[in-house]
Amino acid sequence: MATKNQILEQLKILESLYNRGEVSEVLELSLSKIIAHEIAIAKQQAAEIETDLQQFEIEYQMPSPEFYQRFRAGELGDDIDFVEWSSFYQMSCSVRERLQILLSNSQA
Repeated sequence: MATKNQILEQLKILESLYNRGEVSEVLELSLSKIIAHEIAIAKQQAAEIETDLQQFEIEYQMPSPEFYQRFRAGELGDDIDFVEWSSFYQMSCSVRERLQILLSNSQA
């Protein structure tokens, strides 16, 4: 598996080719497919995490954003359910941010 630096170098090469107007149709199609694949993965992850969040929201009769704010403020204690819920909420935020980036860049 490539390291972060190797991937960044490969992306720089592609950027250089693009800036020179030397991007092939195969490359353009490949990049579009990669982004579409990443979007599909992020949507699936978001749906799975949302299911987990909904279970906590139903059990504790509280929306996740409110829970997270109260949990971070120390109002709810450190029950294992709350730690797990907090982790799922953080994962949800991260996946939604990733999806937003992918979707905004794929529509450009």
